[in-house]
Amino acid sequence: MARYLDVHPVDPQPRAIAQSVDVLRAGGLVAYPTDSGYALGALMGDQQAKDRIRTIRRLDDRHHYTLVCRDFAQLGQLVHVDNHVFRAVKAATPGPYTFILPATREVPRRLRHAKKKTVGVRIPEHPVVRELLAALGEPLLSSTLILPGETEPMTQGWEVKETLDHVVDLVLDSGECGTEPTTVVDFTADPAGEVVREGAGAWPGR
Repeated sequence: MARYLDVHPVDPQPRAIAQSVDVLRAGGLVAYPTDSGYALGALMGDQQAKDRIRTIRRLDDRHHYTLVCRDFAQLGQLVHVDNHVFRAVKAATPGPYTFILPATREVPRRLRHAKKKTVGVRIPEHPVVRELLAALGEPLLSSTLILPGETEPMTQGWEVKETLDHVVDLVLDSGECGTEPTTVVDFTADPAGEVVREGAGAWPGR
């Protein structure tokens, strides 16, 4: 059964954040709130956790996994960002956006898109995940918690616990999170950014 921790949505308790980091470092899979619904998170180098995410969401090889970053400096270590893209991404973060960009060598090969060698990156605004990232000290391998057959992310901690009790290790419930998935912007083909999924973020020109 998954552990269940109530955390304050604005000022999350350090003890709960530390317990969450311990679960992640032990190879655990965590369901956590973001500014765009719940997400599944694990250590970036944890292949087993990646496979668990893939099983829960029934993902195929075309899926872009997301690396959730604390700040722009951390994001810049994982993807190649030219000056034009830098300005666009910088202006939209933190916020409910996922950006698809060419991955650097810092990203394990198995996390890159098989053909495009790209990866999704984002900097969320939700205080709980920001504190979690600060305590962890590294990006989270993540995927929006949209169950098979659904189009919207899960948004209630108690429902996540009830539904995924035996397939995740920890559920963080802040009582407050976004209700729409991220807007996904692909910079690999269009330097201005192509919106491949409409979501919570309003992209310029859309």
